[in-house]
Amino acid sequence: MIARQPRFIIAALCGAVSYMLMNFLMTAAPLAMRMCGHSQESSNLGLQWHVIAMYAPSFFTGRLITRFGAGRVVAVGLALIGVSSAVGLAGIDVAHFWATLILLGVGWNFGFIGASALVLECHRPEEKTKVQALNDFLVFGTMAVGSFSSGGLLASHGWSSVLWVSFAPLALAVAALGLAAMARPVPSTEREGA
Repeated sequence: MIARQPRFIIAALCGAVSYMLMNFLMTAAPLAMRMCGHSQESSNLGLQWHVIAMYAPSFFTGRLITRFGAGRVVAVGLALIGVSSAVGLAGIDVAHFWATLILLGVGWNFGFIGASALVLECHRPEEKTKVQALNDFLVFGTMAVGSFSSGGLLASHGWSSVLWVSFAPLALAVAALGLAAMARPVPSTEREGA
């Protein structure tokens, strides 16, 4: 069963974490900006650049996956999401919020598209419909949890708590991706050269 394959579990986990954290932080950021006294225009502009950062890299993400591999692209995406949270923790100026949102957008693009490419490696063509349906259910179900929980956490504990909480699922996805990379068999050409 594909859903029990470690490759599928890791791919779905990375996709779900990328999407959930993007939605978790994106939902809270404009509200946090207003709570910190920034203008509505600043919040709107930050979200506009975030959306551009989410989709503009798509022009070359596929080429990066082909050249470096989906796992490496996912790793860069997760790292960018982590950097976006770290930038958010560094201050509450408009520039911190905008940088957080832009890094988050690019990180989501690499993380989610890379994870989607990993899912494609987990099934045969005739299994595509079921595997994609399960992956979508996991990703978008997790995204909904992130979206609903961010506002409550922001209201009760503040922006910095939202950022700190984001590191927990991020660490889980990075650890899973790292384990997958270590467990990957070494190709015979690399073994012969050793």
